Amino acid sequence: MNNHIEINGEKNMISRGCCVSSKILDKADQRNQHACPKLDSYEWLEDIPLASTMEVYPYVEVRFKNSHKAFFKVPDELSLKKGDIVAVEASPGHDIGIVSLTGETARLQMRKKNILADSDFVKKIYRRARLNDIEKWLKAVEKEDEAMVSTRKIASDLGLSMKINDVECQGDGTKAIFYYTAEERVDFRQLIRVLADKFKLRIEMKQIGVRQEAARVGGIGSCGRELCCSTWMTDFKSVTTQVARTQQLSLNPQKLAGQCGKLKCCLNYEQDAYVDALDQFPDSSIPLQTRKGSAIFQKMDVFKEMMWYSYLDAPEVFHEIPVEKVKYIISQNKKGRKPEDLEKFIVEQIDDIKIDERSIEIDQWNNQYS
Repeated sequence: MNNHIEINGEKNMISRGCCVSSKILDKADQRNQHACPKLDSYEWLEDIPLASTMEVYPYVEVRFKNSHKAFFKVPDELSLKKGDIVAVEASPGHDIGIVSLTGETARLQMRKKNILADSDFVKKIYRRARLNDIEKWLKAVEKEDEAMVSTRKIASDLGLSMKINDVECQGDGTKAIFYYTAEERVDFRQLIRVLADKFKLRIEMKQIGVRQEAARVGGIGSCGRELCCSTWMTDFKSVTTQVARTQQLSLNPQKLAGQCGKLKCCLNYEQDAYVDALDQFPDSSIPLQTRKGSAIFQKMDVFKEMMWYSYLDAPEVFHEIPVEKVKYIISQNKKGRKPEDLEKFIVEQIDDIKIDERSIEIDQWNNQYS
């Protein structure tokens, strides 16, 4: 059976992601291969043929809603490729998902996540989804938004201090997972009884952090790109204010905080480079002793290897000095020697007029020999 089906309107159930491709698909093509779901996987080994002695890896990665993914064992008689809609083992019943990785790429991904093929985390695939499986799945998915809104109202009426962020219905329509955030421990036993009676489903509650909440909601960051947590990031490392101090950033919460209210994850991206570069810098708490007076540290440019100092009696005047010259001055101070002043160590400033004259000379030279 071909998995290509028509979906009315912009509401794309198949992708279970953020949007859908607007291109016209061929008759034998699959719509779910052209979607851009959150945390999509790129199968970079797809076009590389296997050696004659190798067998096709019998495990695949299957994605569900948002960042929910899992690995499953493929039956011997079933051949799958990326984009196939499959019915997989669940507890209880079965679920419907979309194959996101196959073959050697799935093997590498399982190794990266330290998942053993014979572990309990790896369940099995039953079959390719039949038409009635997909129809039941779509009906369950259509109820998710309504269920989330209703649950928020019920939780508010019960006086529970929690926020329902997302709802994920199982493909067979027998179970629903409610994701929520809460600052304190919440007793939601009464809520589960009310939801089970209202929706006639098995209810499971999962607490997530504010970073996971931002990943599920999505959005655009201050950089103008889609949030990292919504597109590729899966593990959230702690970010501290020390990271901002190391990178010489102003401790402004409005600029350093992301949409989740925590410090931006991207602050960690360049942290190692800053730490390695700062190893070459002298201790900024050491004042520079000159005959003109003592100078204290004001700021630095890590990658330009520049440090700014000012005299105690003139703190508003900064002197830009290379790191090597700062080290030299400190070494001379340790020997009991003091240079005349800091002015002789300042980086030579090039006048704008000289830059314009030099550029004119270069243009004339290019015109002459071009």
